[in-house]
Amino acid sequence: MRLAKINGDFCLYMTLSRICCIGAGYVGGPTCTIIADKCPDVTVTVTDLSQDRINQWNSDDLPIYEPGLDEIVRRRRNKNLFFSTDVKKAVIEAELIFICVNTPTKNYGLGKGRAADLKYVEAAARMIAEVANQSKIVVEKSTVPVKAAESISNILKANQRRGVQYQVLSNPEFLAEGTAVNDLLNPDRVLIGGEQTKEGREAVESLCWIYSHWVPRENIITMNTWSSELSKLAANAFLAQRISSINAMSAICEMTGADVTEVAHAVGTDTRIGNKFLKASVGFGGSCFQKDVLNMVYLCECLNLPEVAAYWQQVININEYQKRRFANRIIESLFNTVTNKKLAVFGFSFKKDTGDTRESAAIYVCKYLTDEGANLRIYDPKVTDKKIFSELTNPLMCEDPERVKELVTTYPDPYEAANGTHALVICTEWDQFTTLDYSRIYQKMLKPAFIFDGRLILDHEALMKIGFQVVTIGKKLQRSNVHRSFSTSSQS
Repeated sequence: MRLAKINGDFCLYMTLSRICCIGAGYVGGPTCTIIADKCPDVTVTVTDLSQDRINQWNSDDLPIYEPGLDEIVRRRRNKNLFFSTDVKKAVIEAELIFICVNTPTKNYGLGKGRAADLKYVEAAARMIAEVANQSKIVVEKSTVPVKAAESISNILKANQRRGVQYQVLSNPEFLAEGTAVNDLLNPDRVLIGGEQTKEGREAVESLCWIYSHWVPRENIITMNTWSSELSKLAANAFLAQRISSINAMSAICEMTGADVTEVAHAVGTDTRIGNKFLKASVGFGGSCFQKDVLNMVYLCECLNLPEVAAYWQQVININEYQKRRFANRIIESLFNTVTNKKLAVFGFSFKKDTGDTRESAAIYVCKYLTDEGANLRIYDPKVTDKKIFSELTNPLMCEDPERVKELVTTYPDPYEAANGTHALVICTEWDQFTTLDYSRIYQKMLKPAFIFDGRLILDHEALMKIGFQVVTIGKKLQRSNVHRSFSTSSQS
């Protein structure tokens, strides 16, 4: 035990020796790996019910790709970092338990399409109450609605054994996939919310002690539980709002001749606004932005705030509009039909440096194109063939899986994917795509050869000099005589 001064009062708090994490996904795995690396005297056990996932964490082929993560895992694994399917044993032994389970948007029942599905969080809480034989600090790291910690606490207290006490904390994650290791090592802030009681403050300080091994104390912000939960939703909603705002500007730019990159630069130099998250694109994706904004919409509806709900819903609407608009531009540019045409799609993950495809804009662009009968040839350096087909044949997305399988082919090489195609579509901003030999690609494509840059990462002038017809987000590029003459004849 140690002594700390919290809000003017001195209190004892516990230094921890054993931590357990329930959930070995994109949050739990990286977070606990960094904790184990920075706290070598603390034993950290990451648990999951999936034997396949745990086997991967215990192998050289981790279940998720994050730059630098595999090296740290190898350094700490089987020393003070362990991966196990024995969840109950780890819970019994741990002093602090992170809940890092999935909280997808509900696709059924009350709140369908907006509310977070907390069945895995509830199951974790009930399992903890079932097996715990000593007091625990339980930390929610999964993205949850406001007052979810209160629900967890109610479940634990309703089922607690004699002499067992629980403190439930909120410690939301702020990881960007592709940069998760750096985000964990150098966080802008760490938020920890807890009950404003003596016991609650002691629990908060125990978790602060873990992070203070490498995070400056001034960057660890403590608050009440509900503020912590809402801060996570608010942060992602604000970031998504910025992306939808610049994407709305991109549509205006294309109609007026303005350049969205120049507009974004001009706006971003205003110190009141800043330049981050102002890059126009085919749309945002990932596990957090859409889910958290929809969660915010549902929260506002439940609180009888329809105007606020409508405001945040529009952020989602613009994102959906942008994906559909990009697909429509592809179809219109290819002479108003893509039926039986071969299109190479470069990138399927929702952003570079990750294999995660959740809510990837590429999924929706591919759906819209296959609905029009396009033959797609997909290449992504990290997304597996299995994952690509799983996303495109998901029952929520697809009515005819067999037709999708006929229209879609995956390739291990970008040059092979582009061979003999009518067009190339950039859906993910992988650095690799900026260094490809586009002269070589052009020679093997059908003419006129089109490139649709959905991420604004290519040198458009250089591509047009090669001979490409270039269509991109937020810019009206000068078209070649081939396309202009077709447009003229089609209107006559």
